[in-house]
Order: sequence, then structure tokens, then C-alpha cells
Amino acid sequence: MRAFLVLVGCLVAASAFAQSLPTPSPAQDRLKALSGDPVALRAAVDAGKKATFFCANCHGDDGISKTPDVPNLAGQNPAYLLEQIRKFGAGERKDAFMQGLIKVLKDEERVQVATYFASLPVRPSAADAAQVAKGKVLFERLCVRCHGEQARGNEAIARLAGQKLPYLQTTITRYRDRTGVRNNQLMSIATAGLKNEEILALANYLTQLP
Repeated sequence: MRAFLVLVGCLVAASAFAQSLPTPSPAQDRLKALSGDPVALRAAVDAGKKATFFCANCHGDDGISKTPDVPNLAGQNPAYLLEQIRKFGAGERKDAFMQGLIKVLKDEERVQVATYFASLPVRPSAADAAQVAKGKVLFERLCVRCHGEQARGNEAIARLAGQKLPYLQTTITRYRDRTGVRNNQLMSIATAGLKNEEILALANYLTQLP
């Protein structure tokens, strides 16, 4: 059964990736331009640090969340972050608090916020070594195709490496059970056959990755 699910996941991966690519926009174009201009990029990061003062209460001053149910933003791909900011602002991702904060940001400020959090170092967490070994096998079987060998994601897919264990465990479970506010066909397929202890192993593996 699991082999079948993996096969189905492979078949839909290309279309799912295409659908999740950041929406072309002036903000995304601006972000790309910054990548080729170190001076402008540094200025954007510095401005982003000032613009994210309201984010620190939940996501931390250093992009490491203060609570277990909030994701770390440090080290995420800036294009991915910018797209999630857009989705919250457009109401495509639902969270009243986030939507209210993001709606007041101008496009340039959104770019600055994304570049700032992307520039911050990731802080891996300690994990159970035995669980890590089990989780690595599961990750390589089910997750590596999309999230990458180091689980660092890309412009369309979230970085999982270094996230906090409780957040990972809760999020994977919600995808499996389809009980979260976010739906993703590929994630539902990949996690459908996971047992609770396998989700715990995956979370242990991912949380300790740099």
C-alpha cells in the first residue's frame, strides 16, 4: 500500500510543484533583482529587521519561534516566504492575526521581511538518536523528492530542517488526518499511511538537521 502511495505521489509531484510556484509579481521580481545586488540586498535585510518588530512576539527576534505551534522562519527560502506573505495578505491562507498584520505591509516591506528572515541562521534542536535513524529512512522514502536531500525546501516548498519537533509533529499529523487549515494533495498522499510513531520519528529527524 505504501509503495502505491509513493508511486501516486511521484505522478502528481510535478503538477503540484508547478501549482505551488510563487505567483509572478513585482515583489517577486524585486526579490530576484536583489539576489544580484549585494549592497541592495544588505540594505533590504537591514530594513527587514526593523520591519519585523511585530513578528518577534511569535516568530522570535532571530526567526526561531517562541512557541511550539509556530514555525521557525529563519533560513527559509526568501521566495517561499514572500509567497506565503502574499497568500496571507490575499486571504488564501487563513489566520486572522497574520492577515491583519500583513495587509498593512507595502510590497517593498514584504520583500524586506522575506529577505531578513531568509538571512538568519537556522538553529537545529536536539533529538532522540534512535528516532532520527528511523525518521531518516522515512524521509528518504516519502519526502526527499520535494523537500530535498537536506530538507531545506526551495522557492515553492517549505524548509523543514531545523523546525521545532512539536510543530513538525502537529503539522504532519494534520496533513495526514486532513484536519488543518491548509490542504495539499501531495502532502496528504505522502503522509496518508504514517503511524503516529513514524510521524514522531520523522519529526526527530527533521528537527536536528542544520
